[in-house]
Amino acid sequence: MEMDVREILHHVDHTELRPEATWSDIQKLCDEAIACEAASVCVPPSYVKHTKEYVGNRMRVATVIGFPNGYMTKAAKVFEASDAVMSGADELDMVINIGWVKDGRFDEVTKEIRAVKAVAGDRILKVIVETCLLTEEEKVKMCEAVTEAKADYIKTSTGFSKGGATFPDVALMREHVGENVKIKAAGGIRTMEEAELYLKFGADRLGTSRLIRLYLKASAEGEKENE
Repeated sequence: MEMDVREILHHVDHTELRPEATWSDIQKLCDEAIACEAASVCVPPSYVKHTKEYVGNRMRVATVIGFPNGYMTKAAKVFEASDAVMSGADELDMVINIGWVKDGRFDEVTKEIRAVKAVAGDRILKVIVETCLLTEEEKVKMCEAVTEAKADYIKTSTGFSKGGATFPDVALMREHVGENVKIKAAGGIRTMEEAELYLKFGADRLGTSRLIRLYLKASAEGEKENE
């Protein structure tokens, strides 16, 4: 059974993380997300305060921590998270230390996630594991680490590395994360058909900058045809 397009959009974190993004870009992002009742807008940390003031209670505001490479110190990530919370962020998407994963330092990765979650409190924490850089064994280990650290989501990708979400990765995560951990697929989701499949494979959130704009463009074209 096909999902309603609007239902798919309710799972979207409408995202603008380009380094050249301006305030007018962020305003447009917010207006589009509100119109489509998206899950959140995901914006650069420097725009969180202004974004929260702009959207108020009309939309959840997410931002990124340790983005996009994840190799900052734990203290730096904790500070970023604290600053984001004070600026009004409702959700945090943090990048793990991928080098630590490659070194097998999973206890330290878990402690870092736990430290950021402590700052986040009851706000949603999504942990970006950058699946395109991990082995299957490392992906499973990260599912375990995210579960142990009591984060809210495991997220496939930043969208800034050499690959994005894949259906096998989402299926693997669904198999190995704890029952209280949800999945966010991000990076390279280009069509409604792909988005629907990711949700059917077990994702609860979708990180993308395309879907809402595709929907709004198609809606506007349809209205013109009916004039």
